[in-house]
Amino acid sequence: MPIELSKEDRAQAIASIERYFEANFEQKIGNISAGALLGFVLEEIGPSIYNRAVSDAKERMLMRVEDLEYEVRADEFQYWQKFNQRKP
Repeated sequence: MPIELSKEDRAQAIASIERYFEANFEQKIGNISAGALLGFVLEEIGPSIYNRAVSDAKERMLMRVEDLEYEVRADEFQYWQKFNQRKP
């Protein structure tokens, strides 16, 4: 499953890569090279990040589902309990 970025996100990521190269390597990287690097990262490393995020989200969802029974559980057969408590 390829990881796609919106046009705006892709442009912002490319600008960020260009800035990173200039700030950390004191050399400019062109827009096309930055786009190629972004494409490589998305294709090669992106799936690992994506899969980890899915795994983390799944773990959190499972924890919430396990807690659901305790958070919203209703006591059963309580009608007659009211009357039993009123008698001295």
